[in-house]
Amino acid sequence: MAKEYTYMGKTLAQLQQMSTDEFAKLTTSRTRRTIQRGLDKTFLAKVMAIHQDAKTGKFPAKPVKTHLRDFVILPQMVGIKFAVYKGNTFEQVEIQPEMMGHVLGEYVLTRKRVSHGKAGIGSTKSSSAVTAK
Repeated sequence: MAKEYTYMGKTLAQLQQMSTDEFAKLTTSRTRRTIQRGLDKTFLAKVMAIHQDAKTGKFPAKPVKTHLRDFVILPQMVGIKFAVYKGNTFEQVEIQPEMMGHVLGEYVLTRKRVSHGKAGIGSTKSSSAVTAK
């Protein structure tokens, strides 16, 4: 049996019924400050409209595109797919309950992992004796 997800003692259904100000009281101080200073109203309205559609069972076919990497993930965003800009392309992210209180940019990395190749001539002491062709 799967355990029901809770955030600060509240279930996902209870969190989705809360207003953003009530949710802010449950989060960390940094997140609370960001929410209290104001979220992007047009993007928030779009998310709330999608949340209302999701209640009826129809999710949007395309992910919601956004450049707002610093937007706090709210309970109403759970289950919605977003395409977050990472500097050159949009990367798709589906919001899970564990992501609440974090920001969208945390889940879309802007830098590639460094995968070093083999060492070149002169990079190690033994390779400096080898002549280059």
